[in-house]
Amino acid sequence: MAYIDDPETQRANLSFIKASMREPLLTRDHEFDLARKWREGGDERALHELVRAYTRLVVATAARFRNYGLPMGDLVQEGNVGLMQAASRFEPDREVRFSTYAAWWIRSAMQDYILRNWSIVRTGTTAAQKSLFFNLRRLRARIESISQGGNGSGNSLTKEGREWIAGELQVDVTEVEAMEMRLSASDQSLNSPVADGSDEDWQDFLADQRPSPEEVVIGMRDSRTRSQWLAEALGELSPRERTIIQERRLREEGATLEQLGRELGVSKERVRQLEHRALLKLRQSMLKRVEGFGDLLADA
Repeated sequence: MAYIDDPETQRANLSFIKASMREPLLTRDHEFDLARKWREGGDERALHELVRAYTRLVVATAARFRNYGLPMGDLVQEGNVGLMQAASRFEPDREVRFSTYAAWWIRSAMQDYILRNWSIVRTGTTAAQKSLFFNLRRLRARIESISQGGNGSGNSLTKEGREWIAGELQVDVTEVEAMEMRLSASDQSLNSPVADGSDEDWQDFLADQRPSPEEVVIGMRDSRTRSQWLAEALGELSPRERTIIQERRLREEGATLEQLGRELGVSKERVRQLEHRALLKLRQSMLKRVEGFGDLLADA
């Protein structure tokens, strides 16, 4: 459903559109001359003349996207941003008309705006999803036109229809199904009642996935117990073994074998051997304190 502006906004939009249409069209040579003045000399007057001449292209593109439920004025503003980006990057030496080059930037800016604002749920995060979002309705209408009414616009696509669209856009059928469901649903507040006259909101039925207070307390107690076991096991190591474990395993950025070798006055290989022996001692010491190895692991 298209967004309907208030009367004052409609008048402002209409005034901008009329002003855009009054701007004179540029010849190829004059257009390239303006682009060179801006690109090579930073002539802002040339830039403004070039941009104003093609605001009609922005308006025309915005009209194509007016049925996505967003304000026409906002679409035009985003399109103007794309037009400015095109002007800053345009290279007249490539002998391509500015309108051809700018059309992509304008359309891309508007599409990005639509994807950001069409729903509070992020839509079209991949190239395939973006292509589906802007082409699914058109291709679906083509299917219904060919089938002379077929399912009717209110029903789901058939399996064959989804497969045909997937082939046309070179995406997976599962992505077509997901986007079809996404476009057929509307955003709904979790604070809205589940039914007319109901005192219960939708959020009342959401399960809390966080640990319960009892689970938090048990986790804290278990963590303290494991820390105590580890401290006792470390106390059974020799000073050199304890230093290696603390420096290599109990720090966020552990020391290298070479660094510890220099510190302890031994070779890297000797440090590795001591570390291996210390880990075996720790394992045996810890297992003496528990019934099973799983008791040493924190709950996920």
